[in-house]
Amino acid sequence: MSDVAKAAKAVMVWGIPLVPWTLQETVVAVSDRIRSREPGFFITANVHYAMLSEQHPDLREINERAAFILADGKPLVWAARLAGSPIPERVAGSDLIFRLCEEAARQQFGVYLLGGGEGVADKAAERLVSCYPGLRIVGTACPPFGERTPEQEAAIVAAVREAAPDLLITAFTMPRGERWIAAHLEALEVPVVVNLGASLDFAAGRVRRAPRWMQKSGLEWLFRMAQEPRRLAGRYARNAWFVARKLIFRFQ
Repeated sequence: MSDVAKAAKAVMVWGIPLVPWTLQETVVAVSDRIRSREPGFFITANVHYAMLSEQHPDLREINERAAFILADGKPLVWAARLAGSPIPERVAGSDLIFRLCEEAARQQFGVYLLGGGEGVADKAAERLVSCYPGLRIVGTACPPFGERTPEQEAAIVAAVREAAPDLLITAFTMPRGERWIAAHLEALEVPVVVNLGASLDFAAGRVRRAPRWMQKSGLEWLFRMAQEPRRLAGRYARNAWFVARKLIFRFQ
Protein backbone atom coordinates (compact mmCIF):
# COMPACT_ATOMS: atom_id res chain seq x y z
CA MET A 1 0.00 0.00 0.00
CA SER A 2 1.35 3.45 -0.91
CA ASP A 3 2.23 6.13 1.65
CA VAL A 4 -0.67 8.28 0.44
CA ALA A 5 -3.12 5.43 0.85
CA LYS A 6 -1.79 4.72 4.36
CA ALA A 7 -2.10 8.39 5.32
CA ALA A 8 -5.68 8.40 4.09
CA LYS A 9 -6.46 5.22 6.08
CA ALA A 10 -7.40 3.25 3.00
CA VAL A 11 -10.46 1.05 3.27
CA MET A 12 -10.00 -2.55 2.10
CA VAL A 13 -12.89 -3.65 -0.08
CA TRP A 14 -12.64 -6.99 -1.90
CA GLY A 15 -8.87 -6.83 -1.80
CA ILE A 16 -8.61 -3.25 -3.08
CA PRO A 17 -7.26 -0.47 -0.77
CA LEU A 18 -9.63 2.44 -1.50
CA VAL A 19 -9.04 5.96 -0.23
CA PRO A 20 -12.16 7.45 1.40
CA TRP A 21 -12.11 10.68 -0.59
CA THR A 22 -14.69 12.88 -2.24
CA LEU A 23 -14.27 14.13 -5.78
CA GLN A 24 -13.00 17.48 -4.51
CA GLU A 25 -10.49 15.85 -2.17
CA THR A 26 -9.22 13.79 -5.10
CA VAL A 27 -8.68 16.90 -7.24
CA VAL A 28 -6.70 18.50 -4.40
CA ALA A 29 -4.60 15.34 -3.97
CA VAL A 30 -3.81 15.22 -7.70
CA SER A 31 -2.81 18.89 -7.69
CA ASP A 32 -0.50 18.30 -4.74
CA ARG A 33 1.13 15.35 -6.49
CA ILE A 34 1.66 17.39 -9.66
CA ARG A 35 3.41 20.07 -7.65
CA SER A 36 5.63 17.45 -6.02
CA ARG A 37 6.92 16.54 -9.53
CA GLU A 38 7.56 12.90 -8.53
CA PRO A 39 6.16 10.57 -11.23
CA GLY A 40 3.26 8.45 -10.04
CA PHE A 41 -0.12 7.08 -11.01
CA PHE A 42 -3.47 6.41 -9.43
CA ILE A 43 -6.30 4.03 -10.27
CA THR A 44 -10.06 4.41 -10.51
CA ALA A 45 -11.37 0.97 -9.53
CA ASN A 46 -14.82 -0.33 -10.37
CA VAL A 47 -16.29 -3.79 -9.77
CA HIS A 48 -14.71 -5.09 -12.97
CA TYR A 49 -11.26 -3.96 -11.85
CA ALA A 50 -11.75 -5.53 -8.41
CA MET A 51 -12.68 -8.81 -10.09
CA LEU A 52 -9.65 -8.65 -12.40
CA SER A 53 -7.35 -7.85 -9.47
CA GLU A 54 -8.53 -10.99 -7.72
CA GLN A 55 -7.77 -13.06 -10.82
CA HIS A 56 -4.39 -11.60 -11.79
CA PRO A 57 -1.50 -11.33 -9.30
CA ASP A 58 0.30 -8.72 -11.43
CA LEU A 59 -2.62 -6.32 -10.93
CA ARG A 60 -2.34 -6.68 -7.18
CA GLU A 61 1.33 -5.70 -7.50
CA ILE A 62 0.32 -2.68 -9.60
CA ASN A 63 -2.22 -1.72 -6.94
CA GLU A 64 0.58 -1.71 -4.38
CA ARG A 65 2.55 0.72 -6.53
CA ALA A 66 -0.35 3.13 -7.08
CA ALA A 67 -0.30 6.42 -5.20
CA PHE A 68 -3.93 5.78 -4.33
CA ILE A 69 -7.00 3.94 -5.60
CA LEU A 70 -10.47 5.46 -5.87
CA ALA A 71 -13.89 3.81 -5.65
CA ASP A 72 -15.36 4.24 -9.14
CA GLY A 73 -18.30 1.92 -8.57
CA LYS A 74 -21.36 2.10 -6.36
CA PRO A 75 -21.09 -1.54 -5.20
CA LEU A 76 -17.63 -0.77 -3.79
CA VAL A 77 -19.04 2.21 -1.87
CA TRP A 78 -21.96 0.15 -0.57
CA ALA A 79 -19.70 -2.73 0.45
CA ALA A 80 -17.46 -0.35 2.42
CA ARG A 81 -20.44 1.11 4.24
CA LEU A 82 -21.92 -2.30 5.04
CA ALA A 83 -18.54 -3.39 6.39
CA GLY A 84 -18.47 -0.37 8.73
CA SER A 85 -15.76 1.62 6.91
CA PRO A 86 -17.67 4.26 4.96
CA ILE A 87 -16.43 5.81 1.73
CA PRO A 88 -18.15 9.19 1.26
CA GLU A 89 -18.99 8.85 -2.42
CA ARG A 90 -18.21 7.23 -5.71
CA VAL A 91 -15.52 9.12 -7.62
CA ALA A 92 -16.31 8.33 -11.23
CA GLY A 93 -13.64 8.72 -13.88
CA SER A 94 -16.29 10.24 -16.15
CA ASP A 95 -16.73 13.07 -13.62
CA LEU A 96 -13.07 13.24 -12.68
CA ILE A 97 -11.84 14.03 -16.20
CA PHE A 98 -13.83 17.27 -16.19
CA ARG A 99 -12.85 18.33 -12.69
CA LEU A 100 -9.18 17.59 -13.31
CA CYS A 101 -9.22 19.63 -16.51
CA GLU A 102 -11.02 22.47 -14.74
CA GLU A 103 -8.31 22.49 -12.07
CA ALA A 104 -5.58 22.17 -14.71
CA ALA A 105 -6.92 25.28 -16.45
CA ARG A 106 -6.89 27.16 -13.16
CA GLN A 107 -3.39 26.01 -12.19
CA GLN A 108 -2.01 26.11 -15.76
CA PHE A 109 -1.06 22.44 -15.69
CA GLY A 110 -0.36 20.82 -19.05
CA VAL A 111 -2.60 17.86 -19.97
CA TYR A 112 -1.97 15.08 -22.51
CA LEU A 113 -4.84 12.90 -23.78
CA LEU A 114 -3.82 9.45 -25.01
CA GLY A 115 -6.08 6.77 -26.43
CA GLY A 116 -9.62 6.25 -27.63
CA GLY A 117 -10.80 5.70 -31.17
CA GLU A 118 -9.61 7.71 -34.13
CA GLY A 119 -10.18 11.41 -33.52
CA VAL A 120 -11.62 10.94 -30.02
CA ALA A 121 -8.70 12.54 -28.15
CA ASP A 122 -8.71 15.54 -30.49
CA LYS A 123 -12.48 16.03 -30.11
CA ALA A 124 -12.24 15.63 -26.33
CA ALA A 125 -9.46 18.23 -26.25
CA GLU A 126 -11.55 20.64 -28.29
CA ARG A 127 -14.59 20.30 -26.04
CA LEU A 128 -12.58 20.47 -22.81
CA VAL A 129 -10.79 23.65 -23.89
CA SER A 130 -14.18 25.12 -24.80
CA CYS A 131 -15.48 24.25 -21.32
CA TYR A 132 -12.37 25.49 -19.50
CA PRO A 133 -10.75 28.44 -21.30
CA GLY A 134 -7.02 28.54 -20.71
CA LEU A 135 -6.71 24.76 -20.45
CA ARG A 136 -3.37 23.69 -21.91
CA ILE A 137 -3.70 20.46 -23.87
CA VAL A 138 -0.05 19.82 -24.69
CA GLY A 139 -0.67 16.74 -26.81
CA THR A 140 -3.16 14.16 -28.06
CA ALA A 141 -2.70 10.75 -29.67
CA CYS A 142 -4.83 7.76 -30.61
CA PRO A 143 -2.50 4.75 -30.86
CA PRO A 144 -3.72 1.77 -32.89
CA PHE A 145 -5.80 -0.84 -31.10
CA GLY A 146 -4.41 -4.32 -30.56
CA GLU A 147 -0.84 -5.33 -29.95
CA ARG A 148 1.81 -2.72 -30.68
CA THR A 149 5.42 -3.28 -31.59
CA PRO A 150 8.19 -2.20 -29.20
CA GLU A 151 9.03 0.55 -31.70
CA GLN A 152 5.46 1.86 -31.63
CA GLU A 153 5.41 1.80 -27.83
CA ALA A 154 8.72 3.65 -27.68
CA ALA A 155 7.41 6.30 -30.08
CA ILE A 156 4.29 6.84 -27.94
CA VAL A 157 6.36 7.21 -24.77
CA ALA A 158 8.83 9.56 -26.48
CA ALA A 159 6.02 11.79 -27.76
CA VAL A 160 4.49 12.10 -24.30
CA ARG A 161 7.86 12.77 -22.66
CA GLU A 162 8.68 15.45 -25.24
CA ALA A 163 5.35 17.19 -24.61
CA ALA A 164 6.19 17.22 -20.86
CA PRO A 165 2.63 17.19 -19.48
CA ASP A 166 1.85 17.56 -15.81
CA LEU A 167 -1.07 15.16 -16.16
CA LEU A 168 -1.41 12.26 -18.59
CA ILE A 169 -4.90 10.82 -19.07
CA THR A 170 -5.01 7.53 -20.96
CA ALA A 171 -8.11 5.91 -22.42
CA PHE A 172 -7.09 2.28 -22.78
CA THR A 173 -9.22 -0.72 -21.91
CA MET A 174 -9.04 -2.08 -18.38
CA PRO A 175 -6.65 -3.52 -17.24
CA ARG A 176 -4.46 -2.87 -20.27
CA GLY A 177 -4.27 0.80 -19.35
CA GLU A 178 -3.15 0.15 -15.79
CA ARG A 179 -0.54 -2.34 -16.97
CA TRP A 180 0.72 0.05 -19.64
CA ILE A 181 1.08 2.90 -17.17
CA ALA A 182 2.92 0.76 -14.61
CA ALA A 183 5.30 -0.53 -17.29
CA HIS A 184 6.16 2.89 -18.72
CA LEU A 185 5.85 5.22 -15.73
CA GLU A 186 9.55 5.93 -15.27
CA ALA A 187 10.16 6.49 -18.99
CA LEU A 188 7.14 8.82 -19.29
CA GLU A 189 8.46 11.19 -16.60
CA VAL A 190 4.96 12.57 -15.92
CA PRO A 191 4.01 13.64 -12.38
CA VAL A 192 0.50 12.14 -12.51
CA VAL A 193 -0.88 9.47 -14.83
CA VAL A 194 -4.32 7.85 -14.74
CA ASN A 195 -6.26 5.55 -17.03
CA LEU A 196 -9.85 6.80 -17.37
CA GLY A 197 -10.99 4.51 -20.17
CA ALA A 198 -14.33 5.52 -21.68
CA SER A 199 -14.20 8.92 -19.99
CA LEU A 200 -12.50 10.31 -23.08
CA ASP A 201 -15.54 9.25 -25.12
CA PHE A 202 -17.78 11.12 -22.69
CA ALA A 203 -15.58 14.22 -22.88
CA ALA A 204 -15.66 14.04 -26.68
CA GLY A 205 -19.45 13.78 -26.67
CA ARG A 206 -19.24 10.43 -28.45
CA VAL A 207 -21.05 8.53 -25.68
CA ARG A 208 -23.89 9.84 -23.51
CA ARG A 209 -23.80 9.42 -19.76
CA ALA A 210 -26.71 8.01 -17.82
CA PRO A 211 -29.17 10.43 -16.23
CA ARG A 212 -28.01 11.71 -12.86
CA TRP A 213 -30.60 9.68 -10.96
CA MET A 214 -29.26 6.47 -12.50
CA GLN A 215 -25.70 7.44 -11.57
CA LYS A 216 -26.70 8.09 -7.95
CA SER A 217 -28.74 4.91 -7.63
CA GLY A 218 -26.03 2.66 -9.01
CA LEU A 219 -27.83 1.92 -12.28
CA GLU A 220 -25.41 3.58 -14.68
CA TRP A 221 -24.23 0.12 -15.77
CA LEU A 222 -27.75 -0.60 -17.06
CA PHE A 223 -27.72 2.54 -19.19
CA ARG A 224 -24.27 1.67 -20.55
CA MET A 225 -25.30 -1.88 -21.36
CA ALA A 226 -28.34 -0.61 -23.27
CA GLN A 227 -25.97 1.47 -25.39
CA GLU A 228 -23.48 -1.34 -26.08
CA PRO A 229 -25.19 -4.66 -25.27
CA ARG A 230 -22.93 -6.93 -27.31
CA ARG A 231 -19.76 -5.57 -25.75
CA LEU A 232 -20.93 -5.14 -22.16
CA ALA A 233 -23.59 -7.80 -21.40
CA GLY A 234 -21.10 -10.60 -20.75
CA ARG A 235 -18.84 -8.38 -18.69
CA TYR A 236 -21.66 -7.15 -16.47
CA ALA A 237 -22.93 -10.70 -15.97
CA ARG A 238 -19.48 -11.73 -14.69
CA ASN A 239 -19.35 -8.63 -12.50
CA ALA A 240 -22.77 -9.45 -11.01
CA TRP A 241 -21.64 -12.96 -10.08
CA PHE A 242 -18.46 -11.54 -8.52
CA VAL A 243 -20.51 -9.13 -6.37
CA ALA A 244 -22.94 -11.87 -5.36
CA ARG A 245 -20.08 -14.12 -4.31
CA LYS A 246 -18.51 -11.34 -2.25
CA LEU A 247 -21.79 -10.59 -0.51
CA ILE A 248 -22.26 -14.25 0.34
CA PHE A 249 -18.77 -14.47 1.85
CA ARG A 250 -19.03 -11.19 3.78
CA PHE A 251 -16.75 -8.99 1.68
CA GLN A 252 -13.64 -11.04 2.35
